[in-house]
Amino acid sequence: MALSEEDVRHLAGELWEAERQSAPVAPITGRFPGVDVDDAYGIQLEGVRLRCAAGDSVRGHKVGLTARVMQAQFGVDRPDFGHLLASMFHPEGEPLPVGSLIAPRVEPELAFVLDAPLRGPGVTVADVLAATAFVMPALEIIDSRIRDWRIGIVDTVADNASSARVVLGGKRTPIAGLDPRLIGVVLRRNGEIVETGASGAVLGNPAQAVAWLANTVAGDGVVLKAGDVIMPGTCTRAVELKPGDTVRADFEHLGHVGVSFSAARAGEVAA
Repeated sequence: MALSEEDVRHLAGELWEAERQSAPVAPITGRFPGVDVDDAYGIQLEGVRLRCAAGDSVRGHKVGLTARVMQAQFGVDRPDFGHLLASMFHPEGEPLPVGSLIAPRVEPELAFVLDAPLRGPGVTVADVLAATAFVMPALEIIDSRIRDWRIGIVDTVADNASSARVVLGGKRTPIAGLDPRLIGVVLRRNGEIVETGASGAVLGNPAQAVAWLANTVAGDGVVLKAGDVIMPGTCTRAVELKPGDTVRADFEHLGHVGVSFSAARAGEVAA
């Protein structure tokens, strides 16, 4: 690791302040030569600790950059992970205020909800399927506290894998009898198809992304818990959005999820 503990605390606080003020900061990699992915995860964990100390809580995890189209879009070559906090989850039927976000984009994903813990190393796809209570159609709204999305792997990892909001659809589908590799998805913005994809683009199987996560976090003694929501990554490109947009994702076999976006800031009443 190249960063001191003081640097880690400073950068975690800086990113949290950037989120609260909707004011992005310069890329970390350009300001701290030698910073590596281990440093970045240290910053992420400190940021999660700060938020939880202020009253938030961890509700699950996300895996990012699992599809080649996403790696190409953001210029990275490996997956990453982040934490899903209770404050990120937004009800499907209510307008989502994006005035608090900086440069949001939306991704359709297949959300896994666990009913048994997953403890790595050695977690397999079979283990993931056995531990999954059900899956749900979901939208992840990503955002970057790094200015102009000028991110490398270090920047996005430090920024909690660019996490912002999650909208879960209302239909639960048991995993038994479902092949998570073969689910088509159509993403519409304001009624127009903007992306299509298939779940197999996520590491060949989105359940493999969940296994990767369980095995990766095991090195820090973390266990994926029963009740956790796991977002394994999108099979399409991330699509830009703006106030007034309505987005809907239709998933084969799983139903749909949609949300509209208002210009309000979090805590304000949408106009």
